[in-house]
Amino acid sequence: MSKTQPLPPKWPLRTRDRFFITGSLAVVVALAWGYLSVLATNMPAMSKMDVAMSAGIRPWSLAESFLMFAMWVVMMVGMMVPTAMRAVLIYAGISHRAVAQGTPVAPTYWFVTGYAVVWSGFGLAATIFQAGFDRLGLLSPLMVSSSPLLGAGLLIAAGAYQLTPWKDVCLKHCQSPAMYLATRFRPGVGSAFGLGMRHGTYCLGCCWLLMGLLFLGGVMNLLWIAAITGFVLLEKLLPASLRVTRLSGWLMMFTGVLYLSNV
Repeated sequence: MSKTQPLPPKWPLRTRDRFFITGSLAVVVALAWGYLSVLATNMPAMSKMDVAMSAGIRPWSLAESFLMFAMWVVMMVGMMVPTAMRAVLIYAGISHRAVAQGTPVAPTYWFVTGYAVVWSGFGLAATIFQAGFDRLGLLSPLMVSSSPLLGAGLLIAAGAYQLTPWKDVCLKHCQSPAMYLATRFRPGVGSAFGLGMRHGTYCLGCCWLLMGLLFLGGVMNLLWIAAITGFVLLEKLLPASLRVTRLSGWLMMFTGVLYLSNV
C-alpha cells in the first residue's frame, strides 16, 4: 500500500490490542478510584485539619495545596478517562492502520497523556477555586457547599450552559470523534499528544461546569462523583434525539431556583 493512500472509514483493532488498551486504562482508573476511596475513608480525620483551613482561619500551606491539587488530578483521571475510552480506541485503530501502511506513529498512551494534561489543568483551576471558596467560608470541612447561594449558582450556571451552542458543539465532537481524529491524525509523538489535548479540550468544554457540581454534593462523596461520571458518560453515548442535555439543563436550573427559595 502507498503511504499516501486515504484511510478507510473504519480502523479495526486486533482483539489483543483492544484488550491491552482497555485493560491498562482500567487499571489506571481503578487505582484512581482506590486512591479516592482511601481519601474518602479518612475524611473524618482530615476534616479536623480542614476546620482550620476553612472559613479563612488560615491559608493553605504549599504542601496542603499540592495534596489538594493531586486529589483533583486523580479524581479527573478516574472520572474522565472512562468517558474517553471510545475516542482512545478510535485513535488506536487509526494508528494501527497507519502502521500497516508503513507509517511510524507514537504509542496510543501519548494521546491519553495529552487528554489527561488538559484535565490536570482543570484540576489546578478547581484547586484555586476551592481555596477561594474556603477563604470565603463557603465550604464545609468535608468540602461541601455550606452556602445556598453557592449551591444555587452552581446548579443554575451548569443548567444554563447545557442549553448553549458551545455545549452542543463540544458534545457533538465527544459523541462522534472518529472523523475529527482521522482528518487530524499525523505521525509522531507531538501529534499524538497534541491531538489528545485537542480532544481533551472539547471534552472540557462539554463538562467543565458539570464538574463544578462536585462542590454541591461533596468533593469526596464517592456516590456523587460516580453519579456525575455516569451522567457524563450517558451524554456521550446516548443519541442526541433523546435530548438528555436539554432536559437536564432545565432540571438543574429549576433545582437551583428551589435552592434560592431557601435563602
